[in-house]
Amino acid sequence: MIQVIQLILALSFLVFIHELGHFTFARIFGVRVEKFYLFFNPWLSLVRFKKFDGKWHVKFFAPNGDEEWEKHPEATEWGIGWLPFGGYCAIAGMVDETHSTDDLAAEPQKWEFRSKPAWQRMLIILGGILVNFLGAMIIFMMVLWNWGTETLPLRNATQGLYFSQILLDEGFEQQDRILAVNGEEPEYKSDIVQSLIIEGKRDVTVLRGGDTLSLTMSEDLGQRLLAFQNDYDRAEREKQRVDKSYTRQPFVLVAEWIPCVMDTVVPDMPAYYAGIRKGDSIVSVAGVATPSYYEMKQELRNHPCDSVTLAYYRGGEQHTARVFLGDECLLGVQPRIDLQMEHTSYSLPEAIPAGIRYGWEILENYVKQFRLVFTKEGARSLGGFVTIGSLFPSAWSWETFWHMTGFLSIILAFMNFLPIPALDGGYILFLLVEMITRRKPSDKFLEKANEVGFWLLILLMLFANGNDLLRLFF
Repeated sequence: MIQVIQLILALSFLVFIHELGHFTFARIFGVRVEKFYLFFNPWLSLVRFKKFDGKWHVKFFAPNGDEEWEKHPEATEWGIGWLPFGGYCAIAGMVDETHSTDDLAAEPQKWEFRSKPAWQRMLIILGGILVNFLGAMIIFMMVLWNWGTETLPLRNATQGLYFSQILLDEGFEQQDRILAVNGEEPEYKSDIVQSLIIEGKRDVTVLRGGDTLSLTMSEDLGQRLLAFQNDYDRAEREKQRVDKSYTRQPFVLVAEWIPCVMDTVVPDMPAYYAGIRKGDSIVSVAGVATPSYYEMKQELRNHPCDSVTLAYYRGGEQHTARVFLGDECLLGVQPRIDLQMEHTSYSLPEAIPAGIRYGWEILENYVKQFRLVFTKEGARSLGGFVTIGSLFPSAWSWETFWHMTGFLSIILAFMNFLPIPALDGGYILFLLVEMITRRKPSDKFLEKANEVGFWLLILLMLFANGNDLLRLFF
């Protein structure tokens, strides 16, 4: 429920400011905005209000089509619909999902969208995209100013890195240290993911023991990673279907190497009853060597509701213990982490350029990885509301909420910029054609194009949410 609430709040906020961008530019250029709604309101609205005759009028659970209110088209009707999927801003004289050509007057009126110069219409359309992009920048500025950043530079991971199986297949070995990717030194784990997966760079220099080695990644590493992750997620879903109490474990591509030395043993958990204590070093689970904490967790996941043998060292001597694992395969231990995190605080003047840089980097990375959507595995990875909701944590965190809201605002701006009819990018494309050719497309053409674009978007939404349903039930 916390994830659902965060998703609804974030999307409601983003839709509101997006439509407010359109509204603001429309009013600047003297274009009437007939309706401004958060959520859709087929047949009726939860609440609607409008100012006319010098005062505000409010109605609750009111059916659409109020004759008295329609006598005052110069005033905007504000409201909240009952269908929580987006919202809209009905601009007078604009052919979109709220108006057809039949709704337009025979002659364009001076307060209508269609009567304005192309450059003004362009700014009205761009308003939503600009507000979402600028809104994301402001969110990131405030997040950095209020919370700063907590990072772990790779130089502090002195014991090397842990690699998932797909990277081991590429030639990495556990505890390798990555010195450079295509000649550039990565500063954080995210730089490794960006270079290898998003940008498709292939030449990697690693430090293994005392030797410096060169590795060459496969050309299709990004697609193979998506396939590997899809299979991993499917296996996690299957475990949860078999055992409803099982908690899915997130996929780890690369992480700092954490030795399997216990720092905390939780009372009344399996490890405590097995006699494991602080300082013990677990070296195997069910006969499988587990030199790192991630490998121990990975092996434990293979034994739900099972009794397994742990081998561990205490004071230089090896011991064994039999332990019974529950549904979630948890021992109840925390490892000793000898990694030096670095916290960076920002003053407001420092947070402004830092927030802009961070938002721009997110946009760049998203555009670069967008190419993967057009692959088979990329299409399988598409998700709808369930996937978006899963990005939010199950425990409330204002820092994470605003960070994810800023991230989604960037995505919303980019997706709306795509040149697809019915999206803002489609209108921008037709306006550019009009500016170049000096010929305005007919309203009928725009209506048909929007219909085609609308159904394309519906099909895309069905496909993405269909993927979510398949993941939930198959």
